[in-house]
Amino acid sequence: MEQGQKNPFSGPVSVLHGRWLPEMALPVGYAALIDAFDLSVPIPFTLSAIGPRHRIYQAERWKLYTPRHAPEANLIGHLTFALRYEGLDLAVLKRLFRATGPEAIAEIVRAAPTGSYARRLWFLYEWLLDERLDLPNAPRGTYAPVVDPEQQWASQGETSSRHRVKNNLPGTRAWCPMIFRTSELDAFVARDLAEEARRVIADVPADLLARTAAFLLLKDSRSSFQIEGEDPPPDRIQRWGQAIAEAGRRPVDRRELERLQRIVIGDARFVHLGLRQEGGFVGEHDRMSGAPIPDHISARHEDLPDLTDGLAAFDKGAARHLDPVLAAAALAFGFVYIHPFEDGNGRLHRYLIHHVLAERGFNPPGLVFPVSAVILDRIDEYRRILESYSRRLLPHVRWRPTDRGNVEVLNDTTDFYRYFDATPHAEFLFQCVTRTIDVDLPEEARFLKAYDGFKASVSLMIDMPDRLLDLLFRFLHQNGGKLSRRARDKEFAALTEDEITRIEALYADQQHGWSA
Repeated sequence: MEQGQKNPFSGPVSVLHGRWLPEMALPVGYAALIDAFDLSVPIPFTLSAIGPRHRIYQAERWKLYTPRHAPEANLIGHLTFALRYEGLDLAVLKRLFRATGPEAIAEIVRAAPTGSYARRLWFLYEWLLDERLDLPNAPRGTYAPVVDPEQQWASQGETSSRHRVKNNLPGTRAWCPMIFRTSELDAFVARDLAEEARRVIADVPADLLARTAAFLLLKDSRSSFQIEGEDPPPDRIQRWGQAIAEAGRRPVDRRELERLQRIVIGDARFVHLGLRQEGGFVGEHDRMSGAPIPDHISARHEDLPDLTDGLAAFDKGAARHLDPVLAAAALAFGFVYIHPFEDGNGRLHRYLIHHVLAERGFNPPGLVFPVSAVILDRIDEYRRILESYSRRLLPHVRWRPTDRGNVEVLNDTTDFYRYFDATPHAEFLFQCVTRTIDVDLPEEARFLKAYDGFKASVSLMIDMPDRLLDLLFRFLHQNGGKLSRRARDKEFAALTEDEITRIEALYADQQHGWSA
C-alpha cells in the first residue's frame, strides 16, 4: 500500500460512504481515495464507480462508467481518473496530499515529468500545502490548465513556468470555491441576462421606472428580514434598503462587513459586533438541557480573519473573471457557511449578491433585483440548497458543547469553508435572478402603470384625496376587484351603488391591462 494508505482499494461494493450504489460497482477516483486513505472530508456530491454495463449513466448521486474506464488500482491511477473525469475537489486533494506526504507525489512526477496530469498534481500539491517538492523545474511540455474549463468554471489564469501549467483556479489558496459546468448554467450564461434586463426596462418611462425601483428595493429589504423570521419597524427596513441601494460602491473587506453588520442589527445591546470570538452554529437547543443541536457548524472563530480576508481577495480578484451571477453565488454562499458574525449573517449573505451584481454592472443603474423576495417565495428550496453542503460538512466537524449553549470545534475545519462546491448554489441563484427579470421587474412596472391609470380614472369621476384613492385600490386588490361590505359600510360609505359599480369596472379594465 502507498504511504499513508489505511485500507486496500475496494473491490465492487453496493454501499460506500453511506450511499447505496445503483448496482454492484467498483468505486474509483475520489470515492476510492477517500476510502483507501480514510480521509475525513465532506464527500463530493457525485461519486464515480465502474459498473458492469457498457454505457455511462448517472443515478442516486453516483456516476457509473464502463469497464474500459477502469483505472489502475493505485494512487496515480485513481488520481488521474479524478482529474480526468471528476474535476478538482481541493479539500479532498489537500487532505490526500497530507496523508501521502511529499515523496509519493514527487515519484508520480518523476515517473512522467512531461505528463499533464503529473504536472497538475505537482502544482496543486505545492499550491495547496505551500510546500515545495524536491524536484527541478519542468524541462518541457505544453502548458496545461490546472482547472479543466470543460468541467469547471475557471479564471483567465497565469502561467507557472516551474510546473509548465496555467494556474486558472478561480480563487486563492485562502479561498477558492469551485463550480462545475452544467447544461443549466451554460444556458443561463448564454442568455446574457444583464442585456435582457436592460431591454425589459427600455420602454418604461423614467418616472415610472424610478418608482418601480423604489418598490423593488423596499420589497427586497423587507423580504430579507422575513427570511430570518423578523418583522422589524419600517425605519429598519428602509435603513437596510438604503444599504442595499449602495451595494457595489465599496470593496467587501472586514471593515465594510462590520459596518454593514452595525446597520442590519439595529439594537446591539445583546449582540457582539464584529467577528465572532467563540464558536457558532445554526440549529436549535435541547429544551431540557439547553445543549446545542446543530444543523450547521460555522467556521472556527480563530480562522475567521484568514477566511474573511480570503473572501475579500476573491471579490477583488478572481470574481472579476467569472460570470457575475456565478461570482455572486460563490461569494454569498461561502460567506453564509463561514458565518463570521454572531448575528446578521443571513442578511449580509444576501447583500453580497447585490454587491457583486451592482459592482459588475449586471443590473440596470438604480435598479435592484428583488432576489430576497424570490428566495422568500422559494424558501424550502433555499434551505435545501444551504443543506446541500451543510449536511455533508457536519459529520466531519468534531465539536463539544460549551457551558454557554454554544459549540467548540475540536479539529481543523478551515479548508471545508475555503474549498466548497458552489454548483447547486449557482444554479439556484441564476433561477432567482432569471425570475426577477422575466416576472418581477415587468410585473411591478405593469402594476404601477395600472395603479396610476386607476387613480387617474377615478379622479375624473369623483374628487377623492390620494390617501383614500390608495386605500380604495388596496381594498379592491385584496378582494378580487370587489369592494367588501365592510369597506362599503365604513371607509367608503359615501359612495353610491352606481359609483361602486363603475369603480369596480375601472379596476377590472386596469387589471386586465396589468395581467395582459
